[in-house]
Parts: sequence; structure tokens; C-alpha cells
Amino acid sequence: MSSIHKLFEIRVVAALAAMGALAACGPGEQAASDATPASPASRVSEQAITAAEAITGDEIRRVIAEISADSYGGRLPGSEGEAKARAFLAAELATIGFEPAGPDGSYEQIMELVGVTTNAPATWRFDRQGSTVELARSTDFIAASGLQAPSAGVENAEVVFAGYGIVAPEYDWNDFKDVDVRGKVLIVLNNDPDWDPALFDGVTRLYYGRWMYKYESAARQGAAGVIIVHTTPSAAYGWNVVQSSWSGPQYELPAGDEPRSAVEAWVTEDAVRRLLGPEHDLDALVAQARSRDFKPVSLGITTSLALTTTLSRTPTANVLGVLRGSDPALADQHIIYTAHYDHLGTGEPDADGDTIYNGARDNASGVGMVLAIGRAFAALPERPRRSIMLALVAAEEQGLIGSQYYAQHPTMLPGLIAANINYDSGNIWGETRDITYIGLGKSTLDAVAGEVAAYQQRVVKGDQFPDRGMYYRSDQFNFAKIGVPAFYFSGGTDFVGRPEGWGTEQINLYTDQNYHQPSDELTPEWNFAGMVQDARFGFHAGLILANDDALPQWNAGNEFEAARLAALAAAGLR
Repeated sequence: MSSIHKLFEIRVVAALAAMGALAACGPGEQAASDATPASPASRVSEQAITAAEAITGDEIRRVIAEISADSYGGRLPGSEGEAKARAFLAAELATIGFEPAGPDGSYEQIMELVGVTTNAPATWRFDRQGSTVELARSTDFIAASGLQAPSAGVENAEVVFAGYGIVAPEYDWNDFKDVDVRGKVLIVLNNDPDWDPALFDGVTRLYYGRWMYKYESAARQGAAGVIIVHTTPSAAYGWNVVQSSWSGPQYELPAGDEPRSAVEAWVTEDAVRRLLGPEHDLDALVAQARSRDFKPVSLGITTSLALTTTLSRTPTANVLGVLRGSDPALADQHIIYTAHYDHLGTGEPDADGDTIYNGARDNASGVGMVLAIGRAFAALPERPRRSIMLALVAAEEQGLIGSQYYAQHPTMLPGLIAANINYDSGNIWGETRDITYIGLGKSTLDAVAGEVAAYQQRVVKGDQFPDRGMYYRSDQFNFAKIGVPAFYFSGGTDFVGRPEGWGTEQINLYTDQNYHQPSDELTPEWNFAGMVQDARFGFHAGLILANDDALPQWNAGNEFEAARLAALAAAGLR
């Protein structure tokens, strides 16, 4: 059984005493208390158990209620609401005793973003052997400029089906072979090959299956445009999420010399079937793509599309605070906790007329949890040996930009970052018997997770929705790319007092109804017990790592191992 593409668990072998006192975490809610004594062999100390009581539902709720309020306008990068959120977060860091950790001595690591607002025509025309097919904007297609320029587009470009659009030498897979697709518009499938456990890790989505990779890969081949075929199973979210996520300005770091396609688009499956017509069957093309022998297929279709864009430049910032470690030999090494604070701003009204995308669960909840963890560290009678940084990062919803910028401009050598612990979208439904650790099986962090799980009497599970590719779509991915071993903790699905399957049902309902929608709001129904439980889990795990003699490592052969070894060597730690 593969440790990556199969769901597996670290189970507690030793039976612990029944958990005792319960800690209040909001009206009518309870969470497992860290007042329970740890076993003699546990590195969860009595001092840590006491300090963890600073993590409460009331504190987490307070932060969520503040930054997800309508007055913050959805926290779009560059907006007044986002600047207001940054000021609030800096004040919170100061209040809990974390010092400024920005490069200029402030709490902010400022970066400039380029906003690209694309104006697409109402219809997109395709010419197919004497007939014309027109797709309707928003209903059938979403198109954005891939260029930071006043205009972009394609003219009479040949349309080619390019399978999954993947080049992966380690899997002996190349969808392009020797076919020249320069200047052409590619139709590509979402996800990656998922039918064979030995190929692309089976149902576990890798970076090759992410929309961002599709655009990058096509651009490297010189394609003028890219169309991703949307299906809810392959995207792991509905068309409504595409509509909301790609509306309004799209923010990026200033362009470098990387290749770019002029048009980056999504099209619904039904629209693609209409586009192909009787000459080509989408199911047959998909069947062809499920082979290493696949070559791009010319569809006998041409298209033109003219996009105009409004460009803007706006500052934003990661908000950084640090609690300096106590060991002179280790204090330059850091455990970095991350949570993104941005969301989507305002957009088209929903059925209730609401235009504000509050982002309460995604990700005001993660911010509240990380700040509560900071309070627990500040409550320790003695600081940990390594330093603790809280990094509340910007522009995640735009493509992990804040953490990308930090990884490109770290405030310390990457080899001095002992580990990253990321929180994104907390558990709003209550206490669980399990915890999801996205990244399980990748590094020596697994043992620490198991140790804390034993203390909390919980089961650690790997990604419980592996087809959604969560490891590659949150901020810990950018830390992993520079070699940093990373935890990404997410709520469990085995809820106390609930029937089997209830938790998965709630998560799917949220994804279908509230994810990237104005309805992602703080409501009285939220149960903070699970967030308290998971935040305390991350606090204990980080404290163990902060006091450990050894640095965590990626498992041998892991995709990020080489970057880690190089980073440690550059920091003089190898």
C-alpha cells in the first residue's frame, strides 16, 4: 500500500486514560481539554498542556467575526478591506507579544501585485468546417488574459486536443510528443491520469492535475491559448466556483521572463461537446488520452478571441510576527505557522442579493486558529528553543501568491526554516475522533503527528479527499518547494456523536453551497470545538519540533528532498 496514494492512518497503540475536564469554546460548545495528563513517554509536557488552554473558541470566534465582517469587503488584495485586515492582524501580533518580523522591521513584508481585469466578449466564436459554434460568456466559458498587457487574444488559431497537457519524465509521460503546438489553442483535461495506482499516484491528485500546471505547461510548449474542460469531479468543485473565482481582477506578481499563453480559459463539458460536434466525440478523445502513446489531435476547428484588459498595480503584504527562541544555538531556526487572510472581495450578487465574499471559513478561520496558537506559545513559562513565526499570508486565492513571494524572498535562509504548519478552512462542525494531515507519508513529521494524536486520543489520517489535490493548492506547497517539511492540518470527518459519513456529507455540502460564495459567513450554527481541538494539535506538534534536537526531513526519494538537502547545505547545517 503506497503511503501517498492510499488513505492510511497512524493509530494509537497504547490506551490512554479517559480525557477529563472540558474547556469552553463558545456558547453551548465543548472541546477536549489539554488539562488531561500526558503519558510519561509523551513529549506533550504539563507546561504545554496548561499553555494550550489559551486556545479557546471565544478567541478564534472573535478574530473570525472581525475580519469576515461586511466592513472588510471580502479582503480582496489591494482593497481598503484588505489593508484594514493587515492593520488588525499586526495589532493582534503585537498584543500577544510577537515582535515584527518583516524585512524592514515592521510586521509587513510588502509586495507589489499586478491586477489584470479581463473584459471578454459576450460570445466566443469557433469555426468548424463551414459551421460556426458560439459559446456564451459565464454560462459556457470563462476567459482571462495570460498576459500583463492592455490586450491579448488569438486570431484564426487552430484548436488542438492535447489530452492532459502533461510532461512528466518520471512517469514516462508526454502528451505533446514531437507535435508543434506553438500558436495554437489547446483543449486539455483537468486532473491527471488517475486510473492506475502506480501511475501519477492513482486517485491522489498531484500538481500535474492542477489548473495552474495546465496553463504553465501549455505556455512552455508555446501555445497561444489553453482551454481546460470543466467537470465537477475533475475540478472537485462546481462551475459556480469557476465563475466566482475568475471574476473581477486577477492578481499576480509582476511578470518575469517565464513563458505565458495569451488566453487562459475554462469551458464547461457540455459546451466542449457542442464545440466538437459530430466530427469528434469527447468520450473517445478522453479514451485516447488515457495512454502513454497519445499524441495531440487536430480538431479541424479554428477560433479567434479578442480580450481587453485593465491593468493596475497595488501593494499588499504578508503579515509576519516572531517569538524569539530561547536557545542561542537554535533560535535562528524557525517553525513557521501560516494561514492566508485574503478572500475574493465583492462580486455578482447571489440569489439573496449578497455581493460580499466574506470568506469566514476560507480562511478567517485559519487566521483565528493561528493567532490562538500564538497566544499559547506566548503563555509558556519558558520560550521554545527554536523561534516561532506566525505568517499571515496574502493573495492565496489568486494562486498562492503571498506564500510564493515569501518563498522567493524568505526572511531567513530556507534551511533555517525547520518546518511549516499550515491552516486553511477550519472544522466548523464539532469535535472529531480523527484529524486530517495532508502530507502524511512524506516526511519525518509523521512521527510527531502520531505522538500528538496519541495524547489527544485521535487517529491521524492522510488526505481524505485525495482526488482534490489539496497538498498542491494551499500555502504549504510553496514552502515545500524550497525544501521545508510541512504539515497541513485539516479537520477530521469522524465526528463525535454523529453517524458514519455525516462529516463527509457536511464538507461536501459546504463545497457545493458555500465555497467561494457570499454565503461563506460566520453563523450561529458554527461549532468551535473542532477548531480548538485542531489548533491545540498544531500547537503541540510545533512545540515538539521547536524543542527537538534534530530537524525534520523529507522521506528518501520524496519530490522535495533534493531542495531540502540543498537548503540545509546552504545554511551550513549539512
